[in-house]
Amino acid sequence: MPIIKSISSMRNRTREISALAREKDEPIYLTKNGEGDMVIMTIDHYERLKAQSELFEKLGIAQTQAASGKKGITHTQMISALRRRINV
Repeated sequence: MPIIKSISSMRNRTREISALAREKDEPIYLTKNGEGDMVIMTIDHYERLKAQSELFEKLGIAQTQAASGKKGITHTQMISALRRRINV
């Protein structure tokens, strides 16, 4: 459930905003004059969203490649490549 607060209700309350964002682990949507204005979230939450977005982008590229008939690498090739990366 989104957390929605007016900007005017949050004046001089940065500690409270920070605590609320950490406690709920959800973005806090701030409004100005009843309209959406900005979103505040913890760095951890932002990093998770960013990683998820990057993953979806890569999956989209993979789906496009598969649909166009491009061949990927085998499971064995992938495992070998990962092992080389770990051992470097």
